[in-house]
Amino acid sequence: MRKLLFSLALTAGLALGMTYAQTITVAAGAVGQELELTRDAAQRYMDANPGVTVNVLDTPDGAGARMGLYLQFFEAQSSEVDVYQIDVIWPGDLAVHFVDMFEYGAADVVDAHFPAIVENNTVDGRLIAIPWFTDAGLLYYRTDLLEQYGFDGPPQTWTELTEMAQTIQDGERARGMSDFWGFVWQGNAYEGLTCNALEWQASNEGGTIITPDGVITVSNPNAVEIIELAASWVGTISPSGVTGFMEEDARNMWQAGNAAFMRNWPYAFSLGQQEGSIIANNFDVAPLPAGDATGASPAATLGGWQLGVSAYSENPELATDVALFFASYEEQKIRAIEGSLNPTIEALYEDPEVLEAQPFMGRLLDVFTAAVARPSTATAPNYAEVSAAYFNAVHSVLTGAEDAETALALLELDLAALTGFPTD
Repeated sequence: MRKLLFSLALTAGLALGMTYAQTITVAAGAVGQELELTRDAAQRYMDANPGVTVNVLDTPDGAGARMGLYLQFFEAQSSEVDVYQIDVIWPGDLAVHFVDMFEYGAADVVDAHFPAIVENNTVDGRLIAIPWFTDAGLLYYRTDLLEQYGFDGPPQTWTELTEMAQTIQDGERARGMSDFWGFVWQGNAYEGLTCNALEWQASNEGGTIITPDGVITVSNPNAVEIIELAASWVGTISPSGVTGFMEEDARNMWQAGNAAFMRNWPYAFSLGQQEGSIIANNFDVAPLPAGDATGASPAATLGGWQLGVSAYSENPELATDVALFFASYEEQKIRAIEGSLNPTIEALYEDPEVLEAQPFMGRLLDVFTAAVARPSTATAPNYAEVSAAYFNAVHSVLTGAEDAETALALLELDLAALTGFPTD
């Protein structure tokens, strides 16, 4: 309704000969189809709102690099960007730089979104950002190769994955596929490795780095065991270069038909099924495996992105209108169907057109709603430093610079110094 009234007001103004030169700039991601989908949404908004220009600013894929760019705008209190796409881990750290969207109409629509994400985005009673799409780590697997090598389904444990990946890799290389690998994932020293390593750790009863009530749980035998297992993949079932992989590096190798398994986010599903993809109709997704520890169960790191309106925008009302349009039911539906980007509006998981296009969304809803959160709230405003300490420690194990027991013990000391929190 607010968008309609705004459109009518603009139309009336134009009829009276008024000149409107209103521009809203949105800083958005470009992983997979994200940038294209966002630009399409911007065009639909402009078609419905004559007199408004919505520019979409391409930002770095890596969360750290993107945060660095954002901080430059914030430190300058720049009005150049009106709407920012922000990671699920950033609201606590960046709250001061965003308006309260409750003051600009978000209260009318926010109840349609997953309550846990809304709570995550609410700081001191202020809605810092509207949920846009949610994420959780998934296991991609080649259905044709599993069948060819006699496996009944995807692996249930990381040990099973290791064995299956090695068997398929050996078989494919014997057939002349010298560049074929068993498993690709995100091993670079960046936020993506925090997501992967947290999944390994939590899935092996190894804790979650820091608990919500502020206890450091990162150094324990189960965490050591699973990170050592991950390190054993490098150069065996995973290329040595995986320690430099980000999302698109893993996806490109996978989509070229050169891997049996991949850990990635949901966005890679629709790309793999596109016309011309050599793996189309020959893969599926499943929950990530569990560790071998007693009581272990699969874990997926909660990801996802939100839209926040800059406190330095010269037109926060219009900027909020654009953000709410982008995050609306119809726009999230388009992004789900065309880009396999998981909606934050619960009703879309029962939408027949969404489920026809992306059946895994209905099957794996529990994975998305029960995903493991990174300790961004407990450690705000120091989460970036906490995550960097974590992924650098894990990376040192993956590259062979340190053994897991030593790396995690040193990490525990670093985290205690950074946060002042007790250890378990």
